[in-house]
Amino acid sequence: MLPSRMLRYNDKLPSSNRLTAWMHRHSQALPYLLGFLFLFSLAVQRFELLDPYVQLILIYVGINIILTVSLNLVNGYMGEFSVGHAGFMAVGAYTASLITVKLLPAELTGLLFPLAVICGGLAAAVVGLVVSFPSFKTRGDYLAIVTLSFGMIVKSGIENINAIGGPRGFLGMEKLTTLPWVFVWTVLSVWVIRNLVYSKFGRGVLSIREDEIASNLMGVDTRHVKVLAFVVSSFFAGVAGALYAHVLQFITPRAFDIIKSTDILIMVYLGGIGSLAGSIIGATVYTVLLEVLRPMGVWRMVFMPLVLVILMLYRPKGIMGLKEFSWFVPLRDLVAARTWREKKRIIR
Repeated sequence: MLPSRMLRYNDKLPSSNRLTAWMHRHSQALPYLLGFLFLFSLAVQRFELLDPYVQLILIYVGINIILTVSLNLVNGYMGEFSVGHAGFMAVGAYTASLITVKLLPAELTGLLFPLAVICGGLAAAVVGLVVSFPSFKTRGDYLAIVTLSFGMIVKSGIENINAIGGPRGFLGMEKLTTLPWVFVWTVLSVWVIRNLVYSKFGRGVLSIREDEIASNLMGVDTRHVKVLAFVVSSFFAGVAGALYAHVLQFITPRAFDIIKSTDILIMVYLGGIGSLAGSIIGATVYTVLLEVLRPMGVWRMVFMPLVLVILMLYRPKGIMGLKEFSWFVPLRDLVAARTWREKKRIIR
């Protein structure tokens, strides 16, 4: 049985939204579905139900979803333009790698791997906090220049620290990133950012995208909102970096240059700004297409940007720009949006 509040919402839904109502009535089945998928990922790893190459592609898809969703929080939902995401990814990758190689006992690395991933995310969040203060004194193109400079500073800094390999790179990590772990972190990142976007804080994030001056006049602490959103985005970029390092087992500063940041931007704008579903679609399509086009050699790096240019010309907001699958949207928001559209139609 549904709670009475849910029944009242359901009563307000028009017949055309029966599918949405059914999905929300059966939303309690979502944890079971996620649990089944997690068990399936465990079975895939344990019994090799899928080819190792396919498993590797799925791992890359999950890591790219984390990167895309986290950057979309800043570039899509908040309307800013950051191009330094690879820098935060590098901080998380090197922090987690140093912990698993230098600090943790060899026999405990597998057990304490989640702790290393969290530390990588926290390190990236702290760096994001430091970067956010000067960054958000500017907007638009100037913010892009500041974050681009940050990415270059991180890359150059790592190249000049011999203790972590310098330009030669850092290795010695075990392959601790598995399909189940990537699944867990991907679901967690989407869940956290989804709840953040549809919270009171998330309304402040969206108001900054529409009009920061009006948002400030209405009582939103825009500086606090921007800093917190940037820190959350940086944290998950660090998590993705930690997972990335422990699947490759070798990292180098060149892996986190401007090209990597550009790849993440392409996935964000391909899927669509301000959309969790768009982030998932964009990351999946881009990752899979790159592998499908691998026989083309370097020409695939020409083809993919060309696809993005065509998309920007004919669909500048991306595949799912400012749209969302209904199962990501709280029921109260669906009802409110539908009621508003009905009133607007009646007035007209």
